[in-house]
Amino acid sequence: MISILAASSSFDPVAEFTDFISNPYVDLPLGLDINKAVIYIWMAGLLATLLPLYVIRRGLKPRPDGAQTTAEAVYDMTENQIARAGLPEEGMRLWFPYVASLFFFIWMMNLMEILPVAAFPPMSRFAFPVALMLMVYVTYNYVSIKEMGLGGYFSSMIPKGVPVFILVILAPVEILQYLIVRPFTLAVRLFANMFAGHILIAVFTIATWYLFQAGIGLLFSATSFVLTIALTMFELLIQVLQAYIFTILTAQYIGGAWEAAH
Repeated sequence: MISILAASSSFDPVAEFTDFISNPYVDLPLGLDINKAVIYIWMAGLLATLLPLYVIRRGLKPRPDGAQTTAEAVYDMTENQIARAGLPEEGMRLWFPYVASLFFFIWMMNLMEILPVAAFPPMSRFAFPVALMLMVYVTYNYVSIKEMGLGGYFSSMIPKGVPVFILVILAPVEILQYLIVRPFTLAVRLFANMFAGHILIAVFTIATWYLFQAGIGLLFSATSFVLTIALTMFELLIQVLQAYIFTILTAQYIGGAWEAAH
C-alpha cells in the first residue's frame, strides 16, 4: 500500500495535458511548436501513406498474402461501405480519394492511442478532432456553395412545404443544425470515444503495475492484466468504428450537398 501511495504521489495527471505544450521539442512562433502530439500526427500520416504504397509497389498477387488481403478489405470498405453509401456516382472520381485518405489517416491516428508511450495521443486532445472537423466542414460547405450558389445554399437549410407557423420554429433549428450541430457532434463523437478509451486502458495498465509492485496478490494483478488486454482488443474495434463513422458522415454531407444541387 505504501509503495502505491509513493508511486501515485509522483504522478501528476495535469502535467499529461500541459507538458506537451510548455515543453515542446522545437519551440516555434505562432504556436506552431513541434511536440509529442505533432510527432504522432506525422507518424500517422507516414503510415497512412507508406503502408498502401508498400502493398501496391511490391506488386498485387493473384493469390494475396495477409498484407494484400488487409489492404483490399480496407479499400473495399472505404469504396463500397463508406464512399458509395454517401457520394453520388458522378462524385466518386473527385471525392473518393479524399474520403478514403481521411478514413485511413484517422484510423492510424486512433492506433496511436494504444502505444505505451502515448500519454493522451492526438485524438484524445480536442484540438485535433476539431481541426479534422473544420476541414470537413469547409469542404462540404464549399461543395454546397459551388454547386447551388450562396442563395441556394441558405435556402436549402429551410424545409420546403412546411406551414408558416411551423416554419418559424423549424427554420432556426435547421440552420443551427447545419452551422453548429453537425460540426460540433462530428468532433465531439471522435474525441469523446478516443479519450474515454485511452483513459480506461491507461487506468488498468497503471493498476496492473501498481498491484504487481505492491505485492498485493498475483490474482489481482493477473485479473487487471487480462482486463487491460480485453479493453485494448475492444478499443481496436472502436478505433476502426470511429474512423468509419466520421468518414461516412463526411461522405453523406458532401453527397447531400451535391445531390441537393442536382
